Amino acid sequence: MTRIKRWWQTEPAMTQVILSLTVAIFLVEWLLGDQGTLLFNAIGAKNNQAIAAGQWWRFITPIFLHMGLTHIALNSVVIYFMGMQIEAMYGHWRFLVVYLLGGISGNIMSFALSSNQSVGASTACFALFGAFLTIGESFWENPVIRQLTNQFLLLTVLNLVFDMFSNGIDIWGHIGGLAGGFLIGYMLGVPRIGKIAPIKRIVATIVLIVGLLALLKMGFTNVNLTV
Repeated sequence: MTRIKRWWQTEPAMTQVILSLTVAIFLVEWLLGDQGTLLFNAIGAKNNQAIAAGQWWRFITPIFLHMGLTHIALNSVVIYFMGMQIEAMYGHWRFLVVYLLGGISGNIMSFALSSNQSVGASTACFALFGAFLTIGESFWENPVIRQLTNQFLLLTVLNLVFDMFSNGIDIWGHIGGLAGGFLIGYMLGVPRIGKIAPIKRIVATIVLIVGLLALLKMGFTNVNLTV
């Protein structure tokens, strides 16, 4: 028990849990072969018609599913390195909310604006970028944070530009994750670093809720029009 407590207090524990779970699910897919990948996608991929039919869990499950080794390898690197940064700044539970709710936000935007089926932790990974940009905007006077923010902003822009010229990339999911993480960062606050103005937190919360509801309505409307 003491060892677990020390691990929880000194390590990026939530990052390690999420990464371990993601890799474990992929290993099960891999062991089952192509049949396993098809099975997991049939159960959990973001599929607009299935979501409209009531399978709301498909806003969450795609975050933990991947299509191949390269796919999960790239996302795992982001989860590990960005996760350590964000968890250290926001804390374990705030980090978990950013990751999951940000990933869900990306899948909701994809549901509204893309008819393609998709899987991957990229929506949640972009939410981590968004949450860091929140810190950059809120604590810009800190030279270390300002330098890191410039680097992450450049990396985020390059990733989005790459998405625009790549096939099979769910760019709307990435944009939704980025925007969701940015707003969620304000909503939660970053007490380990400093205080964010209450008005910013209130406005961000309202924008996040209204935005997600509007996207859900758009998504259901688009599905009904295509049926």
